[in-house]
Amino acid sequence: MTQTQPAFFQRLDEVRLLLKSDQPRKWVFTGDSITHGALHTFGWRDYVELFGERVRFELGRVMDLVVNSAISGHTTRDLLTGFDWRIGQLRPDAVLIMIGMNDCSEGRGISCDEFAGNLRQLASRIRDLGAIPVLQTTCPILPGQAPDRTPHFPAYMDAIRAVAADQGLPLIDHEAFWRQRAGSHFYWMSDAFHPNECGHRAFAFCLYEALGIFDPASHSCRLHLP
Repeated sequence: MTQTQPAFFQRLDEVRLLLKSDQPRKWVFTGDSITHGALHTFGWRDYVELFGERVRFELGRVMDLVVNSAISGHTTRDLLTGFDWRIGQLRPDAVLIMIGMNDCSEGRGISCDEFAGNLRQLASRIRDLGAIPVLQTTCPILPGQAPDRTPHFPAYMDAIRAVAADQGLPLIDHEAFWRQRAGSHFYWMSDAFHPNECGHRAFAFCLYEALGIFDPASHSCRLHLP
């Protein structure tokens, strides 16, 4: 898929090399409730846990550490405020950020310009740690729902893409991946903007393909996806 749909995945070679390294690596995932995986997975694994299963067991990288520091309800402001605890102290090799669903809500008062600026700050601070910042778009909002978010959501996803392009950052474009499967993604949602267990499998499959570790023979890669 990386060859036929390159727009989904950009500048990921450096991240893929981490998976080929003889040294153990630390992977930090952070963001809001979508990455937190709370409640809406109903006890099933979220995409970070699926990534951990694929990498630490199926690929045999047992010394790699996979940490999820996402917190429900948070925005880019919260990521910056809590940076040292949620990212800095962990001394990661790669930090995968999925954020924006709360930032785009009218009630949060975070403009698209501020959102983009916050992403740039996060990327700079991650680079200062010697780690690779990886930006991710998130799942689409179901049509006709979440009126506080829906009108603004596309601009915030475009801001993620623009920051990745301007800063030369790796990008995993989940939103584009999902929209190509518009007939399916209704089944991947728990509510207007939280994915259920199938949605988290879709995130994981997109992530596997982006990093070149998708293998239909593996258990993690052949979980049912409506």
